[in-house]
Amino acid sequence: MKIRAAQLLLLFAFVLAWGLLTDPRVPGFYFDNPDKAAFFFGEPLKVLARLADWFVGGDIYPHLGVTLLETLLAFVLGTAGGIAMGLWLGLARTAAAILDPYIKGLNAMPRVILAPIFMVWFGLGMASKVALGITLVFFIVFFNVYQGVREVSPVVLANARMLGAGQRQLLRHVYMPSALSWVFASLHNSVGLAFVGAVVGEYLGSAEGVGYLIHQAEGVFDINTVIAGILLLTGFALVLDAAVGWIESRLMVWQPHTGESSQL
Repeated sequence: MKIRAAQLLLLFAFVLAWGLLTDPRVPGFYFDNPDKAAFFFGEPLKVLARLADWFVGGDIYPHLGVTLLETLLAFVLGTAGGIAMGLWLGLARTAAAILDPYIKGLNAMPRVILAPIFMVWFGLGMASKVALGITLVFFIVFFNVYQGVREVSPVVLANARMLGAGQRQLLRHVYMPSALSWVFASLHNSVGLAFVGAVVGEYLGSAEGVGYLIHQAEGVFDINTVIAGILLLTGFALVLDAAVGWIESRLMVWQPHTGESSQL
């Protein structure tokens, strides 16, 4: 409770400072022009009013639905591909050695620049946004799974083989549990990147989605709508991250619980 109260207090202090900074009635909190701070940083009450208008009027639901669907597809497909490839190359050392320079080269590539290429290949619809999101999610999951498989203790493997475990049993009872903690560590990072893929794609070329709304607002210098869109995406990213955390707590019950110690 103390941690939660401190978090809420910090949020309140931030919003209060933001409101004072952009309020021309408060002396010393604006530039040479009283409206300049609000133009650059927006106003919290107007941002909240824009969010309320979106949800009450229902205008946001079609755009939000498109962005969330793109994000979920990129997240699920990128995660599935990363787990499958990480397990395969973690176990197939010869294939890993052959593909190593190519995988590292693809990972080093700034993948956001692929967005225009995906739009040429897949069009301006949902497919190009999902493809970009998959490239962002895949490599994070892949490298974590690959590392998790490679770090399985040789002693554990030897003992399991002595007890008669075959390759399938080793995969299920040794390799997968070892990789699972690495998988969830990567998923918490992948949530935000899945949103990045969807929004960047919408921003560069789309007629729907929250990224499209943000792009339209930037075109008319409507900073309040831009911030409202950013806060909306942040909120849903936190919800998705909490869902990943809930699944993690159900699947990894064997791990020691550290929640109590983290609040001391």
